[in-house]
Amino acid sequence: MKSEARFTLSRIAIIVLSILIQMIYIGALVWSLAEYYMIGVVATTAIAVALVLWIVSRDINPSFKISWIILILVIPIFGILIYFLLGRPNLTKGLKVRGENAEKKLKPYVVFERNVINELEEKNPVVAKQSKYLEGIGKFPLYTNTKTEYFAKTEDAFEELKAQLRQAKSFIFMEYFIVADDSMWNEILDILKEKAKEGVEVRFIYDDMGSVTRLPYKYEKSLEQFGIQCRVFNPLMPLLSIVMNHRDHRKITVIDGLVGFTGGFNLADEYINRTSPHGLWKDAAVKIEGEAVASFTAMFLQMWNTIKDSDTVEDCKQYFLEEYPDYEEEGSGYVQPYCDTPLDHECVGENVYLNMIQNAKKYVYCFTPYLILDNETVEAFCLAAKSGIDVRIVTPNIPDKKMVFRLSQSYYKPLINAGVKIYQYTPGFIHSKCFLSDDKIAVCGTINLDYRSLYLHFECGCLLYHTRAVMQMKEDMEKTFRQSMEITKEFCDNTPFLRRVLQSILKLFAPLL
Repeated sequence: MKSEARFTLSRIAIIVLSILIQMIYIGALVWSLAEYYMIGVVATTAIAVALVLWIVSRDINPSFKISWIILILVIPIFGILIYFLLGRPNLTKGLKVRGENAEKKLKPYVVFERNVINELEEKNPVVAKQSKYLEGIGKFPLYTNTKTEYFAKTEDAFEELKAQLRQAKSFIFMEYFIVADDSMWNEILDILKEKAKEGVEVRFIYDDMGSVTRLPYKYEKSLEQFGIQCRVFNPLMPLLSIVMNHRDHRKITVIDGLVGFTGGFNLADEYINRTSPHGLWKDAAVKIEGEAVASFTAMFLQMWNTIKDSDTVEDCKQYFLEEYPDYEEEGSGYVQPYCDTPLDHECVGENVYLNMIQNAKKYVYCFTPYLILDNETVEAFCLAAKSGIDVRIVTPNIPDKKMVFRLSQSYYKPLINAGVKIYQYTPGFIHSKCFLSDDKIAVCGTINLDYRSLYLHFECGCLLYHTRAVMQMKEDMEKTFRQSMEITKEFCDNTPFLRRVLQSILKLFAPLL
């Protein structure tokens, strides 16, 4: 284990050193042309202005435009270099083509039943509009005949996940952002190895950036030795053109096409409090059983076929059930899993949250580990609170990233002034990504309230309407409010001057962090 850890650190060091050498080389090249100073200044200025004009013309969030424009105009050479490293939209062209091909192949297996959406429209036209948006944009249908269970503690979700994995008979699909070679993952791995021996098809996806410090290099080869198929999303390479912005932040498990899990937790010991780097770690998950699992199956298979550079897409019919057990019962309600991708320039995750805020009648509650908002979301929260809606947001009290924590706190004052109630989770770090409104509609998934989740990462969520999980989430939220400290105007006013300066600078470049 120590040798593997050293190798992992060496790999990171090599990547960072390689990129630095490339940047130094470019800088030295520019410096060597110092005798042509005026020509260099004119050329750099011309490139910077042309790039700024092109950024202005792009169909992206204005906050991104402002951050890039300031960086490029204030520090032209550095800004241009960083933009071509992190800001180019065409870097994901190959992913987009493969993703579109996979989506076309999977489309016949994700069935839309018009009677379901029509039934919801009669009960609640406002929620039906939300559902129609997800059907039209995300191509994911609304389902009934699906049982849901919300887990307020990752420890409980972990035990249920293991129990369901042990019952797998046909296939297991798992996709996670962070996987750590520690006790939580090894308990799951033992089950996966046993299931692979039994003939169960096991597939696993992990994100290389998320797991680079947690897993040995080429870890997928180790899994393949156990009969576990594995693919790595966007492997890190020591090149200046590295695509670091787009990561697979999803957390999905699908078992036999009948049981699915999603939520905030990754596969590492801190998520189940076996280690405590940030106090008590609070996360959430939802388990679904029934027809809606088909959408999570499709999400996984689309990503699986998007990662691999191949001209053909596998036939996936065998992974979709033609018949399901009867889960129609009191509290089963409506379920709509969905995903978000940076490849289509449609901010599905943000739009779902905005619709919930704007259509709330009594209250809207939110759990998020990071609170880094664009103007639209700030205005939506403030307008709802000013209209008499009970708006509450819970963030961590003990941060995992101090700079991001300070940036999150910079958004408190305008929200509180509008009547939004902000809480910090006193026992430690809250990593849950949950929205709840009016005892009726809820979302549990992987989507944080920050620019990376809303605009740059591959994400997923589960929309719930009048299901058992909705009221379970409310119970958890009410308990969490009591465990948390409400932030006051005085708290914001007493922020030290230098911290305010830092927050202002961070806020300026928030979309790029």
